[in-house]
Amino acid sequence: MTDPDPAPGAGAPDATDGRTGDAVPDTAREADAGGAPDPVERPEPSLRAALEAILMVVDEPVDTVTLAQVLERPTGEVDALLRELSAEYTAAGRGFDLREVAGGWRFYTRAECAPYVERFVRDGRTARLTQAALETLAVVAYRQPVSRARVAAIRGVNSDGVMRTLVARGLVEEAGTDPETGAVLYRTTNYFLERLGLRSLDELPELAPFLPDDIESLEEQRQ
Repeated sequence: MTDPDPAPGAGAPDATDGRTGDAVPDTAREADAGGAPDPVERPEPSLRAALEAILMVVDEPVDTVTLAQVLERPTGEVDALLRELSAEYTAAGRGFDLREVAGGWRFYTRAECAPYVERFVRDGRTARLTQAALETLAVVAYRQPVSRARVAAIRGVNSDGVMRTLVARGLVEEAGTDPETGAVLYRTTNYFLERLGLRSLDELPELAPFLPDDIESLEEQRQ
């Protein structure tokens, strides 16, 4: 006795994918065919996140107008958010405050936490400098007074973070502003001379044991 013939189409493989069942969606067929999936688009950061990111890297107070221009948002909206964030950080007892000083906004260490920060910075002076810090220190030493932009141009990379480290360790300090660009200039400190055992910058050698071998060639390679 033979089985009855199946109903038309029953159990027959689907013509689109070779399997029994529903047809495979177009996107799945494209993936099987080797098509690359569309890149995942990252969502735009919120105004709050973008504002915090900017304030995290500034070295000097930034005025509300400048922040509004960078963020492409109304000045009033940015000002209101700045004040909201400032109140929020204070109420939360964070280790930092967002303050309006000299017509601009910037993060500052809370007064109660200052002793710990000072201890960390003081102890950090005995730690060895990274290669990036040594290169940056060499540029400042041989090109002072020099702006951070100039240092970055010579090294070929952003040096803002390294400059902050050198300032914190007392090796570099501000030396006024550039009369043409208004950029803050930096120079080495007396502590720098002390660490090198020099009486003045006139005794600065062309090569030092812990500095890059040739600052001239370093600049030429980066240009």
